Amino acid sequence: MRRAHLSAWVTHLREYRTTRGLPLKPKSVNKKIENVRGFLNYLADDGLIHPALPASMEYVKEPKLLPASVLTHDQVRRILRSVRTDSTTGYRDRAMLELLYSTGVRASELLSLDMNHIDYRNRTVLFRGKGEKDRVVPIGRTALHHLETYVKAVRPYLATDDSGSAVFLSKKGHRLPYYMLRRMIGVYAKKARVDINVTAHSFRRSCATEMLRAGAGMYHVKELPGHESLDTIKHYAKLTITDLKETHRKCHPRERDPGDDAANAG
Repeated sequence: MRRAHLSAWVTHLREYRTTRGLPLKPKSVNKKIENVRGFLNYLADDGLIHPALPASMEYVKEPKLLPASVLTHDQVRRILRSVRTDSTTGYRDRAMLELLYSTGVRASELLSLDMNHIDYRNRTVLFRGKGEKDRVVPIGRTALHHLETYVKAVRPYLATDDSGSAVFLSKKGHRLPYYMLRRMIGVYAKKARVDINVTAHSFRRSCATEMLRAGAGMYHVKELPGHESLDTIKHYAKLTITDLKETHRKCHPRERDPGDDAANAG
């Protein structure tokens, strides 16, 4: 086996087309390369091939894309306004969506919220995240208003003897399951005519993105949704070309003071 053979195989992977005529994704190509490199390292350890041969297979570059399904603030407002709050379940849904957008928490954290985790006086909520790690998160005024109203005036109509301390309840008084949250969000997104795949995670991504756009520090945005490292949110900080053009227009010295060239143009 020679490097030329491996190079030809990687070229084949890049040129390969599926039955739908689509190329393999870079991530899929790299996974195949990783598997073969593992096998070649095994052969090299046994002295069957040259030890430099596995490293000669280079991974393909994976594009760093912006997060998918990020809602704009206008889209979030349309979804929130599509929720009718004149019923117990409707008001519950509005409170859940407001809390998702305000705090950027995971769906699992939202659904596991208990009554004694809400601190109305200090406007904070205790969430239990990945690895059973607890963190205290601030809530915005609007979300807190809907949450407090739901807990005190709406939840009692859903609660049963088996409800326990769960905050968000189903019609049967049980802790709301994830599939109901997912279906509910899809219904409201469709009603609001938001033409992207909207999930609970969309609100999490949008919370982080909007805060960064408004000037929040990356460290604070990391802490709010409970990300483990700054690397996790770096892709949220990528500006769209519209953001970049607007920033260029406002900040570049030649845009703020065009000088003689613009004055003498025409």
